[in-house]
Amino acid sequence: ASPWATRQAYMGHFALTDVAGETFHAFERFERGALGLAGAEAEPLRIWIGDWEVGTAAPGGTVTAGSGPDTVPGTVFRLEAAEGPVALDLRLAPSKPVVLQGVDGLSAKGPEPGNASYYYSLTRLGAAGTVTVDGVGHRVRGLAWLDREWSTSALSPGLVGWDWFALQLDDGSDLMVYRLRREDGGTAPYSAGTFVAADGAVTQLDAGDWALEATGSWESPRGERYPSGWRLRVPELGLALTVDPRLRDQELDLAFRYWEGAVTVTGRRQGD
Repeated sequence: ASPWATRQAYMGHFALTDVAGETFHAFERFERGALGLAGAEAEPLRIWIGDWEVGTAAPGGTVTAGSGPDTVPGTVFRLEAAEGPVALDLRLAPSKPVVLQGVDGLSAKGPEPGNASYYYSLTRLGAAGTVTVDGVGHRVRGLAWLDREWSTSALSPGLVGWDWFALQLDDGSDLMVYRLRREDGGTAPYSAGTFVAADGAVTQLDAGDWALEATGSWESPRGERYPSGWRLRVPELGLALTVDPRLRDQELDLAFRYWEGAVTVTGRRQGD
């Protein structure tokens, strides 16, 4: 058999928002899982497509958390990627336990049998390393969010897309919500979310527990129209938030087009 033969194909997306430079960079790779060109290994963790790679760093390391001076011991992930004028070399350390989304990690996306995904999150990781833009390296420190989701199903009939938010608030809490969007602009009942308190306590949110309203829209140069700016309320948590994109154009114009990018969150939590 040819050493090129494989049943595995890999696709990767790499994007970086340069807020100061008002530029959004997005790249895509396809590679076969042969000859070491791309692959995934569990122990030790290593996932790669060319020189884009996620894995575990040397054991025993620490990363200074972006929210304070303390270091976070335990597992440290490394994230390395370079393409065109930008590159990342980061170390990431979780400061909260893994969150299983949905019911024990099974997140239903519709009423049909099997229309679901397995989904877990690390909602707050300390991040430190180097971001390079146009040949200039910048030492960075902050927070990161890791989502892992996989499935074999597509959206239910009548659904045209989804609005997904991963928000880290300055009181140490984190909020994830996703709205499955119907053709008429309404919210499908299988929309859901999760609130993770500063101490790691998890509150599951159903579609009726929160309300999302787009405050504007943006049309890309390719003709796609996206919501742009939102109001998000979670009454039972006393949360009233405004979400605005850092740049309006954060569209990934790749094999399939979608908008995903950095946002600014403002608002209040009742009692704070």
